[in-house]
Amino acid sequence: MNAFTKLPLTKSMIENLGTMGYQEMTPVQAESLPHVLKGEDLLAQAKTGSGKTAAFGIGLLHNLNVKHFRVQALVMCPTWELAEQVAGELRRIARFKHNIKIVTICGGVPFMPQRISLEHQAHVVVGTPGRIEQHLKRGTMNLDNLTTLVLDEADRMLDIGFADSIEQIMDYVPKRRQTLLFSATFPEPILELSSRFQKNAQRVVMDVEHEENVIHQHFYESDWEAKPDVVAQILDTHKPASTLVFCNTKQQCRSLSTFLKSKGFPSLAIHGDLEQKDRTEVLVRFSNGSTPILVATDVAARGIDISGLSAVINFDLPFESEVYIHRIGRTGRAGNEGMAFSLMTPKERFRLEDINVMMGTSFEVSDVEELESSNQAPPPPPMVTLSINGGRKSKLRPGDILGALTKEGGIAGSCVGKINCFDFYSYVAIDRSVVDRAEEALSTKKIKGRHFIIHRHE
Repeated sequence: MNAFTKLPLTKSMIENLGTMGYQEMTPVQAESLPHVLKGEDLLAQAKTGSGKTAAFGIGLLHNLNVKHFRVQALVMCPTWELAEQVAGELRRIARFKHNIKIVTICGGVPFMPQRISLEHQAHVVVGTPGRIEQHLKRGTMNLDNLTTLVLDEADRMLDIGFADSIEQIMDYVPKRRQTLLFSATFPEPILELSSRFQKNAQRVVMDVEHEENVIHQHFYESDWEAKPDVVAQILDTHKPASTLVFCNTKQQCRSLSTFLKSKGFPSLAIHGDLEQKDRTEVLVRFSNGSTPILVATDVAARGIDISGLSAVINFDLPFESEVYIHRIGRTGRAGNEGMAFSLMTPKERFRLEDINVMMGTSFEVSDVEELESSNQAPPPPPMVTLSINGGRKSKLRPGDILGALTKEGGIAGSCVGKINCFDFYSYVAIDRSVVDRAEEALSTKKIKGRHFIIHRHE
């Protein structure tokens, strides 16, 4: 039995882990924690759900000097969703000692409140590389006292285009530090990252089943004017639960999303012109299942990583074949099957040839006539998002919102989906069958002793 009591942890840490239900270490924790606690660099193979957050979190929190109120640990994650999850878990583990401050720094939320939080200092910062890089370049975050750097799900960070940001961030961190790198796989770019930024790294490789990405790829030729109709036919034929559609321009994102909505397909567009609050709302609604289609440019999609994505559609094929591989790699993960559909005009046939050469494949153009067109509007998504004009700064937590819905509103917990709390606003996904009751409960009942304004997003 791999009990946490075998580790050189404080009594208060052991007791707090017990209250969290941490009785026995997972394999990755048992292999990693001794190295982390010793201050050694670590390259570890760990998938989502393996307990990797505690594998680095227990160690970095145990090694903190709480009296030294400066940023001592930086955790980088590929997406804001993962960063929020990691920060939440670290806060739970940090209960073993008073006054540990953990700050989340991600894109998609206003910059100024983050700047103010950093001005008041913190012990641990968790965030996405793009926003962390912004703070460092503007001088609003100082890493001179950093002792531990964590790259969580490093392979995904590289997949979705954060290599340059990571490179820039490394210029701001002290040479003498502990670097912990966690990745589900060890492709060549990860090994290169380790060799450049780690010293004598201990390697932990768990005996996990190798999972191949299974992506069914289809290519369709169409005149430019007919491409929106072909996208609708693809959605009509295959009925994916969640779809990410890529366009090469912001204008095309907007027009395609508008067209799909006119055909009854609930969709949202994300591009560089969106305000941060609007971007956050779009990502929340897509990730919680209340809007099943997201139309995006490559730049705007950087940092989006939705687990269980059913399909990717290339409305425009990218100019580079490497970008095509990154795009379709967002589906078919963790052993699940995925679908990738790409549209091209007759003049763009050479792009398919380039993809075949790069991937060593022999894909051919499929017949558009094989796609169905039922001319019937698809059923509405099963979930609806409600927003609340209060968040962490109002001391509002997911448990408060869940309690208001279940205890005060009498709504079954199974009808409540994802709850996202940000600094100044919160979102909750509700089963469509009870959304009216949920909206009434949140509008009329007090949460944390006050009334909030509720807005329905459909």
